[in-house]
Amino acid sequence: MAFRSPDGYTSDIAVFTITSESNGEYKPPKKTLKILLIKRSEHNHEGNHNIEAGKWALPGGFVQPKETAMTAAERKLYEETGIDGLKMKHFGIYDDPERDNRGWIISNAHYVIASEKSLEKRKVSKDASDIQLFSIEEALALDLAFDHRNIIDDALWFIKKDMALTILAKHFLPEEFVLSELQGVLLTVLDDPAISSDAAFFRKAPTLPFLEAVMEDGKPKKSNRYSKTPAQLYRFTDFQPMVSVYNPKLKG
Repeated sequence: MAFRSPDGYTSDIAVFTITSESNGEYKPPKKTLKILLIKRSEHNHEGNHNIEAGKWALPGGFVQPKETAMTAAERKLYEETGIDGLKMKHFGIYDDPERDNRGWIISNAHYVIASEKSLEKRKVSKDASDIQLFSIEEALALDLAFDHRNIIDDALWFIKKDMALTILAKHFLPEEFVLSELQGVLLTVLDDPAISSDAAFFRKAPTLPFLEAVMEDGKPKKSNRYSKTPAQLYRFTDFQPMVSVYNPKLKG
């Protein structure tokens, strides 16, 4: 029996961040989950016509000999966006023989959840004519290259899991914050009534084992930066939550 070998091996990277915009006086900033996309240029760095030219795409490219898929992802992210030093997670392999017109190209998908500040140094590369941050709604409305819409859809599931089961929100908040700031970060990803309902969230959040009220001179430390009435400040503790399928309660 003859076996067919793939025609290429690539890595693609879905880079997400949470941006902040002023939302008016006495209101916490508007938080929005966004994804970094590049616009594929008409010609690649070798001067050849670029497949899927003019379409928006995830950063990525071919894995070179003696590279792993992860090493290639780190290299391509830097080459195409100027960004490095981000911690990536591999989450899937895309091997539909029809996903790429050049042949049977197998792609490894990775995702990153980065701070807005870490993406400030992004820049256009030779293989891209533009680089932008899009809200998820904006990104999925674009004519995306290859099967990148499917990759983004799948990556979002992992982002939701990370936000729900870890203290990922910590990376998008100041060291001391009011509960409305935490709520805003969580709602960029999670559609959960327990979070969107102010009454439910503000009742439950102070009891979470990884949060503690900030004290100053033995008294509750408060802030009125987002409300006329000073609100209690909180911070994350060293507690690391772990969810067990055998015991749904949080364990540390």
